[in-house]
Amino acid sequence: MNKYIKIILTSILVLVLFVIRAFSAELFYDPLIEYFKNDYLYTKMPEIDIWHLMIDMLFRYILNSLVTLGIIWVLFQRKDYLKFTGFFLMAAFMVLIVVFVLLLRDQFENGYLLPFYIRRFIIHPLFLLLLLPAFYFQKLSNR
Repeated sequence: MNKYIKIILTSILVLVLFVIRAFSAELFYDPLIEYFKNDYLYTKMPEIDIWHLMIDMLFRYILNSLVTLGIIWVLFQRKDYLKFTGFFLMAAFMVLIVVFVLLLRDQFENGYLLPFYIRRFIIHPLFLLLLLPAFYFQKLSNR
Protein backbone atom coordinates (compact mmCIF):
# COMPACT_ATOMS: atom_id res chain seq x y z
CA MET A 1 0.00 0.00 0.00
CA ASN A 2 1.23 3.46 -0.86
CA LYS A 3 2.71 5.47 2.03
CA TYR A 4 0.35 8.40 1.43
CA ILE A 5 -2.70 6.18 1.34
CA LYS A 6 -1.63 4.67 4.68
CA ILE A 7 -1.32 8.14 6.20
CA ILE A 8 -4.72 9.24 4.88
CA LEU A 9 -6.51 6.05 5.99
CA THR A 10 -4.87 6.11 9.43
CA SER A 11 -5.82 9.78 9.82
CA ILE A 12 -9.42 9.03 8.89
CA LEU A 13 -9.58 6.14 11.38
CA VAL A 14 -8.09 8.28 14.15
CA LEU A 15 -10.66 10.95 13.29
CA VAL A 16 -13.38 8.30 13.68
CA LEU A 17 -12.05 7.62 17.19
CA PHE A 18 -12.34 11.34 17.95
CA VAL A 19 -15.91 11.39 16.61
CA ILE A 20 -16.87 8.42 18.79
CA ARG A 21 -15.41 10.25 21.79
CA ALA A 22 -17.02 13.59 20.88
CA PHE A 23 -20.53 12.16 20.57
CA SER A 24 -20.27 9.64 23.39
CA ALA A 25 -22.58 11.59 25.70
CA GLU A 26 -25.36 11.54 23.10
CA LEU A 27 -24.80 7.99 21.91
CA PHE A 28 -24.09 6.02 25.07
CA TYR A 29 -25.66 5.68 28.49
CA ASP A 30 -23.03 6.31 31.17
CA PRO A 31 -24.08 7.93 34.46
CA LEU A 32 -20.60 7.31 35.82
CA ILE A 33 -19.17 10.13 33.69
CA GLU A 34 -20.84 12.76 35.87
CA TYR A 35 -20.14 10.75 39.00
CA PHE A 36 -16.40 10.68 38.36
CA LYS A 37 -16.35 14.33 37.22
CA ASN A 38 -17.85 15.65 40.44
CA ASP A 39 -17.62 14.83 44.15
CA TYR A 40 -17.36 11.06 43.84
CA LEU A 41 -15.43 10.90 47.10
CA TYR A 42 -18.30 12.42 49.07
CA THR A 43 -21.48 11.44 47.26
CA LYS A 44 -23.29 8.18 46.81
CA MET A 45 -23.27 6.43 43.48
CA PRO A 46 -26.12 7.38 41.16
CA GLU A 47 -28.88 4.95 40.33
CA ILE A 48 -27.53 2.78 37.50
CA ASP A 49 -29.30 0.49 35.08
CA ILE A 50 -26.52 -2.11 34.95
CA TRP A 51 -27.79 -3.93 31.84
CA HIS A 52 -28.20 -0.70 29.88
CA LEU A 53 -24.72 0.41 30.95
CA MET A 54 -23.14 -2.93 29.99
CA ILE A 55 -24.82 -3.00 26.56
CA ASP A 56 -23.71 0.55 25.80
CA MET A 57 -20.18 -0.18 27.04
CA LEU A 58 -20.10 -3.28 24.82
CA PHE A 59 -21.30 -1.27 21.83
CA ARG A 60 -18.71 1.44 22.44
CA TYR A 61 -15.97 -1.16 22.95
CA ILE A 62 -16.93 -2.87 19.68
CA LEU A 63 -16.80 0.44 17.78
CA ASN A 64 -13.41 1.30 19.23
CA SER A 65 -12.17 -2.25 18.58
CA LEU A 66 -13.22 -2.17 14.93
CA VAL A 67 -11.38 1.11 14.42
CA THR A 68 -8.37 -0.31 16.28
CA LEU A 69 -8.36 -3.35 14.00
CA GLY A 70 -8.61 -1.04 11.00
CA ILE A 71 -5.64 1.04 12.13
CA ILE A 72 -3.53 -2.03 12.78
CA TRP A 73 -4.43 -3.48 9.38
CA VAL A 74 -3.63 -0.23 7.55
CA LEU A 75 -0.29 0.22 9.30
CA PHE A 76 1.02 -3.36 9.31
CA GLN A 77 -1.11 -5.40 6.84
CA ARG A 78 -0.42 -8.67 8.62
CA LYS A 79 -3.14 -11.19 9.39
CA ASP A 80 -1.32 -12.54 12.43
CA TYR A 81 -1.27 -9.07 14.02
CA LEU A 82 -4.95 -8.68 13.23
CA LYS A 83 -5.84 -12.08 14.72
CA PHE A 84 -3.81 -11.43 17.84
CA THR A 85 -5.43 -8.02 18.29
CA GLY A 86 -8.91 -9.45 17.83
CA PHE A 87 -8.39 -12.22 20.37
CA PHE A 88 -6.63 -9.87 22.77
CA LEU A 89 -9.45 -7.31 22.61
CA MET A 90 -12.08 -10.02 23.05
CA ALA A 91 -10.35 -11.60 26.04
CA ALA A 92 -9.60 -8.22 27.61
CA PHE A 93 -13.24 -7.17 27.37
CA MET A 94 -14.49 -10.38 28.96
CA VAL A 95 -12.12 -10.06 31.90
CA LEU A 96 -12.61 -6.31 32.36
CA ILE A 97 -16.40 -6.35 32.14
CA VAL A 98 -16.73 -9.17 34.69
CA VAL A 99 -14.48 -7.36 37.16
CA PHE A 100 -16.26 -4.06 36.50
CA VAL A 101 -19.73 -5.55 37.08
CA LEU A 102 -18.57 -7.15 40.33
CA LEU A 103 -17.15 -3.84 41.53
CA LEU A 104 -20.28 -2.03 40.40
CA ARG A 105 -22.53 -4.42 42.33
CA ASP A 106 -20.48 -3.66 45.47
CA GLN A 107 -21.04 0.08 44.88
CA PHE A 108 -17.25 0.62 44.74
CA GLU A 109 -16.96 -0.04 48.47
CA ASN A 110 -13.28 -0.99 48.18
CA GLY A 111 -12.36 2.23 46.44
CA TYR A 112 -13.06 4.02 43.22
CA LEU A 113 -9.70 3.93 41.42
CA LEU A 114 -9.85 0.35 40.13
CA PRO A 115 -13.36 0.67 38.65
CA PHE A 116 -12.46 4.10 37.27
CA TYR A 117 -9.49 2.73 35.34
CA ILE A 118 -11.24 -0.47 34.28
CA ARG A 119 -14.03 1.68 32.86
CA ARG A 120 -11.41 3.77 31.04
CA PHE A 121 -9.94 0.69 29.40
CA ILE A 122 -13.41 -0.40 28.31
CA ILE A 123 -14.69 2.88 26.90
CA HIS A 124 -11.47 4.28 25.40
CA PRO A 125 -9.18 2.65 22.83
CA LEU A 126 -6.22 2.45 25.23
CA PHE A 127 -5.22 -0.99 24.00
CA LEU A 128 -4.41 0.61 20.65
CA LEU A 129 -1.78 2.71 22.41
CA LEU A 130 -0.29 -0.46 23.86
CA LEU A 131 -0.42 -2.63 20.76
CA LEU A 132 0.93 -0.17 18.18
CA PRO A 133 4.40 0.19 19.76
CA ALA A 134 4.51 -3.55 20.47
CA PHE A 135 3.79 -4.43 16.84
CA TYR A 136 6.19 -1.78 15.60
CA PHE A 137 8.94 -3.18 17.82
CA GLN A 138 8.11 -6.70 16.61
CA LYS A 139 8.33 -5.50 13.02
CA LEU A 140 11.73 -3.88 13.65
CA SER A 141 13.12 -6.94 15.42
CA ASN A 142 12.08 -9.27 12.57
CA ARG A 143 14.20 -7.43 10.00
